[in-house]
Amino acid sequence: QLQFVESGGGLVQAGGSLRLSCTASGFTLDYYAIGWFRQAPGKEREGVSCISNMSDDTAYPDSVKGRFTISRDNAKNTVYLQMNTLKPEDTAVYYCATVVSSELLFSDTCVPSTEYWGQGTQVTVSS
Repeated sequence: QLQFVESGGGLVQAGGSLRLSCTASGFTLDYYAIGWFRQAPGKEREGVSCISNMSDDTAYPDSVKGRFTISRDNAKNTVYLQMNTLKPEDTAVYYCATVVSSELLFSDTCVPSTEYWGQGTQVTVSS
């Protein structure tokens, strides 16, 4: 079972920044495309970014494009999400997971490839 530990969330004012980290537990990330997802209360989980295993392909929905940047350091077994110019609508619990590489490559879509999710990290943006 692939497990991730997400961290870096917190309370920030609108316009502020946060950097989230996603560290793999018990396995190496090298072979996996990874995505960040979020879920706000009463809403479905949505993908906010994903990155190929060699960092040569990324995808973002329009809602975060230009504000969020995903990166990874395979040597540290960690994927990051830099979030700038945060908005109140970015408030959610953020999770990371493996994603389907072909969906990222051919459709620029972040589709989770796992049924297992970590605890996530809460991001709250105040207006």
